[in-house]
Amino acid sequence: MRRTAGFILWLTGLSGAGKSTLSRALREQLEPVRPVELLDGDEVRTWLSRGLGFSREDREENVRRISHVALLLARHGVGVIVAAISPYRGSRDEARQRAAAAGVPFVEVYLQAPLDVLIARDVKGLYRKALAGELADFTGVSAPYEAPEHPEVIVRSDVEPVEAGLERVLDTLRARGLAGT
Repeated sequence: MRRTAGFILWLTGLSGAGKSTLSRALREQLEPVRPVELLDGDEVRTWLSRGLGFSREDREENVRRISHVALLLARHGVGVIVAAISPYRGSRDEARQRAAAAGVPFVEVYLQAPLDVLIARDVKGLYRKALAGELADFTGVSAPYEAPEHPEVIVRSDVEPVEAGLERVLDTLRARGLAGT
């Protein structure tokens, strides 16, 4: 029986940058041709990382938990799409290194948009609260976000449609033989 190679596709960026939107579009394209699983940061915080706060240590622990589950799935042939802010470069680099040590391909996608665009998209009003000092430790406002230095794909979600980013990510996966048949 031929086994499909698993991989980890890690989408990172600030809140509102389009990680969930792009990850759902990627899952929709990949599911018909290969096993795929989506680990969304909000869902992970509800089910896997409940009880963790937003200190640096808790954020790093959250990313460690996500990367562990992603690696378990990918080692068994699943294409894993992670959509999580994952604000610290070191945590994402650790996830990449663990994947490499296990022979699992890791592709980092950075969704980028200026703060004013993210504020305009923010239906929950979290940026407004953070800027007013009502919400502590909000990534990109009162807590740091360390952009990737060398992501495989950069998606400028403020100036390009979802379909353009989707195609660039799929092209990257195809070039590596990871998009299925």
